Parts: sequence; C-alpha cells; structure tokens
Amino acid sequence: MTIRNAPAEDQSPPSGGQDGADHVERRLLDAASEIVATRGTRGLSVTELARAAGVSRPTVYRRWESADDVLRALIAHRMQQVITAVGPRAADRAAIVDKVVRFGELFDADPVFGRLLDTEPEVFTRYAFQRIGRSQRVILEWLAANILAAQRGGTVRAGSATDLAVMVLLISQSAVLSHKTVTTVIEADALHTELTHALDGYLRP
Repeated sequence: MTIRNAPAEDQSPPSGGQDGADHVERRLLDAASEIVATRGTRGLSVTELARAAGVSRPTVYRRWESADDVLRALIAHRMQQVITAVGPRAADRAAIVDKVVRFGELFDADPVFGRLLDTEPEVFTRYAFQRIGRSQRVILEWLAANILAAQRGGTVRAGSATDLAVMVLLISQSAVLSHKTVTTVIEADALHTELTHALDGYLRP
C-alpha cells in the first residue's frame, strides 16, 4: 500500500531512530489515554487513535495489530507510570506495605484506570488479569525486587520473593478492584487500614 501525504514520522519505520520511535509511541499512548479516559474502550479504534494522535493508520499498525493490542499496551504503560509515581524501591516491610497501599490509591485516581473501574471493570479481567501478561509482570517484578531487598534486611519472612509477590498482588488487586462494591459497608480509610494489616501480617517473619 502506498501512503501519500503521510505525516513526517510515517516515512521511516520505528527502527529508523529509537528516539523518534519512542516519541511517536508516547504520542500514541497519550492519545489513547485521552480517548479511554473520556469515552471508554468503545471509543478506541485504530482509526480514531490515528486521528487523535495526528498520524496515519499504518503508523499505529507498525506498533500494534489491533485496538485490543493498543489497550493492552496502554494498561501496561499506565501501570508503569503508577509504579514510578509510588517512588523508589522499599527497604523494609513497612515501606513495601505503604507503597502497595499507595499504589492502590494512585491506581484509583488515574484517569484511565478510574474510568475503567467505574464503567468497565471487566476490562481488567479481560486484558490485565486473565493471565500473566505484560501489565501484571511489570507489577510482579517491582514487588519481587522490593520483597527481596526487605528479606535481606530481615523484615520480610523467608520464601520465594516471586511467590510472595504473587500473593501480595492477589490480595491488593482484590481490594482495589472490589472496593467500590463494598463502599456501603466499609469506608475507604478503613479499607486501607485493613489492607495494611493484611499485607503486613502476610509478609511478617
């Protein structure tokens, strides 16, 4: 297919320059974020993403094969942004617990995740949590690294750091994704307090 009058970044494939490729991908992910945050996943298509980002459809297809692939990449990208916002690696159990609870707060406040939690919670089952995908691996690697550092310091019990990370993820994931269903019986602050106790008790030597 010949593309006429394509935007400048379309003229070379992503491998033609890593900085340029990264810039275009960030632009696409920013546009996808705006679409999902305002219109939900049903507003996200390759055509609409290309229009919103000011690029051609082949530019999108060079990176992702479908809108589903875009959404998976977007979820992983936003997860990484939340992890970055949580801050540096934790040195002990208390810091890990604080960061995990803080992660949940930031996750809920994120405009993309907040929109999906409110209107399309099934997306997390379908794209993020149905199997160990990119978005979960980002979280698990972060958790395992923190747990291993705390084990060396003696504040987290012995065991596979990856196994412990999986259970911490399951506990906190359940709290984050289910908290809106229990707001009539427990307030947000109380839920955070109980999640803190649950995580601390699980990790304590």
